[in-house]
Amino acid sequence: MSPIPRGATVAVTASGRLTLHAADLDDDGCFDDIFKGCHGVAHISHVSDYTDHEYIARVCQHVVHSINLSETVTRVVVTSSLAAVISEMDLDELVRRPVIFEDRYPDDSNPRRTAKSQGYSMGKIIAEDAFAEAAEISGRWDAITCCPSDNVGPILSRHQKDFGPWQHQIEKMLLGKYDQNWVYRPWYPVDVRDDADCHIGLLESTEVDNGDRFIAWSTDAIDVADVCAEIDEVLPELAFEVTEPVEIHPEKIQMREEKYRSIWMGCDCRNERIQAVTGVEFRPFEETRRDCVESLVSIGGVKPLSTKE
Repeated sequence: MSPIPRGATVAVTASGRLTLHAADLDDDGCFDDIFKGCHGVAHISHVSDYTDHEYIARVCQHVVHSINLSETVTRVVVTSSLAAVISEMDLDELVRRPVIFEDRYPDDSNPRRTAKSQGYSMGKIIAEDAFAEAAEISGRWDAITCCPSDNVGPILSRHQKDFGPWQHQIEKMLLGKYDQNWVYRPWYPVDVRDDADCHIGLLESTEVDNGDRFIAWSTDAIDVADVCAEIDEVLPELAFEVTEPVEIHPEKIQMREEKYRSIWMGCDCRNERIQAVTGVEFRPFEETRRDCVESLVSIGGVKPLSTKE
């Protein structure tokens, strides 16, 4: 859906040719004319329902058809997710396989891993495989997967404070009421600007092959309460009133808090592969958090909870 009719401010710069198009993933053939003449495609868009895997496969098929129809596209970067690497129904699987790197996939043998419970993670893997297989059949283009972690960073338009779970969570921190992260998972941030550089780097790289998979993240692991508490450290002029997260878990999960936190702390997070092929250097989270908060205040109009009130 176009952001302009909804009142969003859109800022665009380009050093060369730039064209804007409207496209709805639910409409087969929406990219047929758009992809013609393009050499690279960054497939970053979301589908409308991750629990319907037949629908996801159909969307992949019609995007692939548009790529083949173009006769010019030679590289596709498919945006997947860290969820397609670590989203487990049984967290003990992270004890058995604690190294978080590109060759890791969630345990598909777990009977509780279904489209209803793990639709997002499973849907992303469906897309990864669909594009890699189609590229191999074509022989004319390749598909590279990028798995970003928790995207966060400065917003560019006011409406963005309400969308995307991570900058919206920081908005809620500023307002004094935010949630504990599910099963006490730490934040695994990637600055949105670094994530964009990762996608560009993968589009340009000559050191990748069809089906290759890369995780875009800094490998920082930060407790949600610390994300909030350290806002005051990087922006003391706000006189920000630090609050604790709201506990959202049922009692049976709360009783396992210590165990779950220990599991997450035992994970070994890696990003050597994407740095090797793109040269991306991930900025410190302090910079990301500062820029996110400043933009939420200046662009989003958020009024932080203050100790002066």
